[in-house]
Amino acid sequence: MNEVNAREKQAELLQWLGDHNQRAILEYLKDWHPADIADLFYQLQIEDRQYILSILGNEQSANVLLELEEEDRAELLDNLTATQIAQDVIIEMDTDDAADVISELSDDKKKEVISQIEDSEHAKDIVDLLRYDEDTAGGLMGKELVMVYNSWNVIRAVREMRRQAEYMEEVYSVYVVDDDQKLLGILSLKKLLTTSSNTIVNDVYNPKFRAVAVTDSAESVALDIQKYDLYEVPVIDELGKLVGRITVDDVIDVIREEAEKDYQLASGISQDVGIEDSIWSLTRARLPWLLIGVAGSLVSSRILDGNLDAMEAVPMLILFIPLIAATAGNMGVQSSAIVVQALASGSMKRTLGQNLSKEVLIGILNGIALALVLFAFSAIFYDNYLAAATISVSLFAVIVVAAIVGTTIPLFLEKKGIDPAIATGPFITTSNDVIGISIYFLVAKLMLGI
Repeated sequence: MNEVNAREKQAELLQWLGDHNQRAILEYLKDWHPADIADLFYQLQIEDRQYILSILGNEQSANVLLELEEEDRAELLDNLTATQIAQDVIIEMDTDDAADVISELSDDKKKEVISQIEDSEHAKDIVDLLRYDEDTAGGLMGKELVMVYNSWNVIRAVREMRRQAEYMEEVYSVYVVDDDQKLLGILSLKKLLTTSSNTIVNDVYNPKFRAVAVTDSAESVALDIQKYDLYEVPVIDELGKLVGRITVDDVIDVIREEAEKDYQLASGISQDVGIEDSIWSLTRARLPWLLIGVAGSLVSSRILDGNLDAMEAVPMLILFIPLIAATAGNMGVQSSAIVVQALASGSMKRTLGQNLSKEVLIGILNGIALALVLFAFSAIFYDNYLAAATISVSLFAVIVVAAIVGTTIPLFLEKKGIDPAIATGPFITTSNDVIGISIYFLVAKLMLGI
């Protein structure tokens, strides 16, 4: 659909909404994915969103709500009664999604909604999931899974699998447990198809599997699924009992949120905020790192004030202060970004010494190349070879030191349990500005004798 047709359809939809033309609206949206309907909602008034939800089927309405941002979902749910939420929305969701939505409600409404869920097993599973922190495997997992006992024969296992899978969208794995529901392994569909129906499951299941504990962090679960290319991973409790499963789509949001958080930290934003947040929230999130930047600049100004005599003796030094500071900051950010990326992806294999020696070598090579370019430029345009050599040697030293700082600080923060992403933005830039200017004038005084 081209842009003109899209605008025309949009105008028609608004007309249908105004007329409450249910048939036309449903015909228009019948082939739409819930995510596309959610995108459409951002262009509509709250009353129109509510009307569309009311005429869609319960399953589609529930899926659209899941695609919305939390604030927009809350706005729509506020206009539904606890009974409507429980019987029209929650009942259509998998337990993990249902638990996420219920957790966003007020405490009073949360209890009321749970009490209105008619399927007692579904309600029990949701209540169980609400016990876990949202940033853990327990908070991510769903209760829907296919599980067979090792004492069953294949024919009974198949019969039970059919029953359990009836209301599941996808079945990736069949889990084998003992009588205490301790996870023993995985049963492949190939084995079921090629094994005699009287064979006992205990004789054919695969005891090799990867599982995560309910208390594992959501981030570590996401890394596991990425690293081992898993579609899903079983979740076990402290006793090794199978309590749920986490599918790859459950961790996509975790990966995205972690990437957004790291990007914001690296950009000097100390809280998880978005463009829709209030001016006060955005100001609060940005101000701490801006203050650190100002503090760093004030320190730099004191260093410059202490080197006025050097600048008076060789005014040429003043011209290259921005270059030294900027190069120090850039080199530090580059080095720290590589380390932070490796730490975030779990691909950090080398020791501190190995990483440091590699970055120092990279710093030396970059430093030599940039120093030669700077020496040629300053010697040609300013006709002062000693000052040109001084500035070039300073740049070389600053680049090597910045590489060392950029490598060690993220590793130090990681060791102390602090998110190393904060090292890649204003923190590294500001610290290297100060260090770079200090080295610059120290080298200048030594080489120029001022």
